[in-house]
Amino acid sequence: MRLHDLNTDFEWRTSAGPLQRLTQTQASQYDTDGYFLLEGVFTAEEIQAVRETIDPFEHEFEEMLREKYNGQVFIAKAEAITFTTFLVKRSETLKAFAQHPVFRDVTQDTVGPGARLYHDQAVYKKPGNPDEFPWHQDNGYTFTEPQQYLTCWVPLTDATLENGCPWVAPGIHRMGTLHHEYGRLGLECLKDPKDTVAVPARVGDIVVFSSLTPHRTGPNLTGDTRKSYILQYAPDEATVHRHDGSKVAANDPERQFYVDPHYVA
Repeated sequence: MRLHDLNTDFEWRTSAGPLQRLTQTQASQYDTDGYFLLEGVFTAEEIQAVRETIDPFEHEFEEMLREKYNGQVFIAKAEAITFTTFLVKRSETLKAFAQHPVFRDVTQDTVGPGARLYHDQAVYKKPGNPDEFPWHQDNGYTFTEPQQYLTCWVPLTDATLENGCPWVAPGIHRMGTLHHEYGRLGLECLKDPKDTVAVPARVGDIVVFSSLTPHRTGPNLTGDTRKSYILQYAPDEATVHRHDGSKVAANDPERQFYVDPHYVA
């Protein structure tokens, strides 16, 4: 392991109370391990509405992959894995879900007041896909400051060991962003870390982890698509380092709005 070139002075910020949604045990696990599982916070009907809203968008994206890009763009590949992004710009249902009281509370407990949606994407891992998504940190793809923001991995179908649930490498988040290199299936920061943990999750749960927590997903060896919706939340002042060397504030009003619509800076 070595640090990202822009990671020169990182210090992990411990969650501050009083807690709105997390228990003290969950807050401590987040600080120590960089993740926790929040169970049973959505109804089956809420997740069904999200899944039924996303499905046509994902189908449209996969068709575009086939028709315009010979089946693959970067790490998205038709009939293997798709990444359908910026869905809150296309659906009031998904915009409302991104501002669900659960997310308002969890961001208050981990990011602090004034959190904005940073990024949203649906990730569908297709049946019989033997590929394992490599170990990476979310902040390794696009370096953002503060480096410490939040990822909420929402299963739209039960995520199991057999169909590609998340795995995490606890504790490494406290180092800040690591150096990543390109591999066959995307950026990679670790090859074979020890003491990793699988985090199966059911519909209604959220796998909550830091943007700095190394994680991967396993292969989908089942006959069904594993579906997830990933929402990320960053502090109001977050700045994105573009690959051309420029920087931009993460405050696009169409998709990087406050999670609490009543928040006033």
